[in-house]
Amino acid sequence: MTKSKPKTTQDNGGAAEFASAMMAINPKAMEAWVEIMNDSASFVADRFQKDLATQKALLACRAPSELMRIQSEFVRDAVEQYTAQTTRMFEKISKAAGKSIKDTTAGQSRDYDDIPL
Repeated sequence: MTKSKPKTTQDNGGAAEFASAMMAINPKAMEAWVEIMNDSASFVADRFQKDLATQKALLACRAPSELMRIQSEFVRDAVEQYTAQTTRMFEKISKAAGKSIKDTTAGQSRDYDDIPL
């Protein structure tokens, strides 16, 4: 009786298959997707650093008024930054979708004169 070999490849949720399919279908869409993912990762890393700085400032507070000031600044800045990031992401996704649709449909349209009646 032969033993089956254990599976050595790790399933990553099909991300590699998705990426290669996107590159085959539309390389510009893949480039836009990578740019969006990089921008998102940079934003998350930046926000994490700011969150840590706020936590240190909160732990160093000596008065309730100082605590309230730091919390207020944190919430105001976070809302502004998340709003700006959401706007940037929406614009990038809209632009990428427009390019992708344009590239996909270019050369595929038909003239109405070539349809037999």
